[in-house]
Amino acid sequence: MSQSHPHLLSPLDVGHLTLRNRLVMGSMHTGLEDRARHLPELTAYFTERARGGVAMMVTGGYSPDIEGWLLPAGSTMASRRMADKHRGLTDAVHAEGAHILLQVLHAGRYGYQPFVRSSSSSKSPISPFTARGLSARGVERTIGHWVRAARLAKRAGYDGIEIMGSEGYLINQFLAARTNERTDEWGGTASKRMRFPEEIVRRVRAEVGRDFLVQYRISLLDLVDGGQTWDETAELAQRLEAAGVDVFNTGIGWHEARIPTIVTSVPRGAFASLSARLKDTVGVPVIASNRINTPALAEEILAGGGADLVSMARPLLADPAFAAKVAEGRSDEINICIACNQACLDHTFANKRASCLVNPRAGRETELTLTVAPARRRVAVVGAGPAGLACAEAAASRGLAVEVFEAEPELGGQFRYAMRVPGKEEFASTLAYFRRRLEVLGVPVHLGRRAAAPDLEGFDHVVLATGVRPRVLDLPGADHPMVMTYPELLTGARTPGRRVAVIGAGGIGVDVSEFLLAGGPGLAVDGRDAHGHSTDVEAWNRHWGVADPAVERAGLGTAVLDEPAHEVHLLQRKTSRIGRGLGKTTGWVHRAELKKGGVQQYTGVTYRAIDDDGLHITTGDGASRVVEVDSVVVCAGQESVRDLVADLEARGARLHVIGGADVAAELDAKRAIRQGVELAARL
Repeated sequence: MSQSHPHLLSPLDVGHLTLRNRLVMGSMHTGLEDRARHLPELTAYFTERARGGVAMMVTGGYSPDIEGWLLPAGSTMASRRMADKHRGLTDAVHAEGAHILLQVLHAGRYGYQPFVRSSSSSKSPISPFTARGLSARGVERTIGHWVRAARLAKRAGYDGIEIMGSEGYLINQFLAARTNERTDEWGGTASKRMRFPEEIVRRVRAEVGRDFLVQYRISLLDLVDGGQTWDETAELAQRLEAAGVDVFNTGIGWHEARIPTIVTSVPRGAFASLSARLKDTVGVPVIASNRINTPALAEEILAGGGADLVSMARPLLADPAFAAKVAEGRSDEINICIACNQACLDHTFANKRASCLVNPRAGRETELTLTVAPARRRVAVVGAGPAGLACAEAAASRGLAVEVFEAEPELGGQFRYAMRVPGKEEFASTLAYFRRRLEVLGVPVHLGRRAAAPDLEGFDHVVLATGVRPRVLDLPGADHPMVMTYPELLTGARTPGRRVAVIGAGGIGVDVSEFLLAGGPGLAVDGRDAHGHSTDVEAWNRHWGVADPAVERAGLGTAVLDEPAHEVHLLQRKTSRIGRGLGKTTGWVHRAELKKGGVQQYTGVTYRAIDDDGLHITTGDGASRVVEVDSVVVCAGQESVRDLVADLEARGARLHVIGGADVAAELDAKRAIRQGVELAARL
């Protein structure tokens, strides 16, 4: 048992339960909840995490009725037949020593279906459907459906329920003047708006008794106009505790808020101080959440008395054995969540099955299995970028004899560049994980060695994961001294002038623009950027205008922006909006950063030449102009590095090409890592 995380590993009595440690897996909708036929897969998903040592888990949201569906025919807990089908899931979790709660979530006006109801008639910016306001009888009926869902959850073997009162769903819609325009007993004043969640908790408690956990997810910071003040939040918590809440989980921000709360650029533990404030307000346990992804941070929060438990949702997607590794003293082998959202939340909002970029087995536990290899075949992996590292680690974990060859003096591929972009420092955690795992598995890694075909003789399989190289501009003046590639910029090999043109506005072009605005790479080890400026939570709050909710309603303040380090011009050939292809949950954040930094954006551009005057272009309306700049950074795509393919094929090698070497379209680490693991499972 690890002695370095005594608070995280200590047991805790919560309601009628004794939790084996302080780690809770927070709710995340995976897409497996919506159809009964997926229950075996959902069971495997939760069982693997229960086996991994987590104390308690919360399911994705289950609606108490049709009106509360997130999606048409979405996950619902409204019948004994459905409850009985869940018995296999809860029994499997309990057999592994963990507890599990069913989250009951009414989407309100966030529902993506035509039956949506809310506190008042309104339309949210994230659904095309206009919600109708619930009648007084409808409010009573909805509360009754919540009680029914709790009763059925108990029948199904769940240890309790989590009442979803955060993130802008129906309960938030009742609590906020923004969305509650009622003048009856359910609205008109803050106190009356609180009656809805209070009655849900009171009636649920009366129905299920004391031997069933009632957890309430409370919004600590709405971050929308017309949200709650801190005094209102504190009063609500105290009233809910009196009504029967056993434990408070915490949430930050509505889905429609224009301030990021969970993306990778949000500092770790950014909202932990609010959980500590809630803990001082109530007498039941409080769970801290949002951007907590390491055991060290969890231990720090718990040791400081800022919470009684810590919730991690995406980090348990990334590594189901998180808790077990901490307990065994193997924290350095945890696959850290990098908060990219690419395979989890982006999938969820696109109605796809949620998974994880750094762990493609998440949500696919029954189909993507890493069984012990039937024979110890020799495998050469050429290239130590994300695809090659993922393949090497997964193959070695199966017992295959793996060797890695990397031409560069360090591993990482394109991740070495990504982690230098301000707000993407977390990507370094993935490289640290692979580096450590290959060391533990005894995989020889030959750095600075460009493998040739003769070096790969004798291997049963050769995996070519040699990645990409930046595409060279076919343009007069492409060799001008002011022109540089994005690797040259991001690694510091070249220094840009004050005015910079970025050619190519895909994901890399946007990242490069943010790098230039910040004036250099992101966080250094000591928590300061390349220029010695603090990049702590307070600085992030100022940048986004996040205020103390005790001072500014809902925590909305005024952003204070730093002067950008460079004048940036971002150009693309496409006529579509810049950033259109970025992830749904992160793209708007990047577009906001470009706007904050005053980046001049050009679409429908034809590039004509580069010379001492700058970048000569024809704009979308046919006009010719010169973008007067001191430097030009080329982010105009990549080409696959496949130099070894012909020679290896001629020698009869059993060759497998993955990652950027396979497809060099807009860089896709999600696809690259998935390809690597899937190949390793087949070898």
